[in-house]
Amino acid sequence: MADWEIWAVIGVLALSTAITRSGFWLIGHKVSIPPHVQDMLRYAPACALAAIIGPDLLLDSGGNVHLELGNPKLLGGIAALGFYLWRRNMLQTIVFGMLAFTLLRLLHVFQGAA
Repeated sequence: MADWEIWAVIGVLALSTAITRSGFWLIGHKVSIPPHVQDMLRYAPACALAAIIGPDLLLDSGGNVHLELGNPKLLGGIAALGFYLWRRNMLQTIVFGMLAFTLLRLLHVFQGAA
């Protein structure tokens, strides 16, 4: 690619980013979202998070469902869920879940070496 083509692509991408991010700000007061749609949108972040985390916890590297006690990701996720239900603190849950996952993974490695 020539230099001008690279700069043109950068310019078009910057313009498209600016348009998509400012679209609701520019026309937001002219468009009203129905209340039932607003109620549904409250669940969008949780659904997106579940769609990202769920497959990582449940699938192995081959894409097969791995629902066994040898899955440290799943056990760490269950431990983090239990901790969150107990404490209701997101930052502590993240730290606890990562510590549980790391401990389970290290125990799995050391058990395989013995």
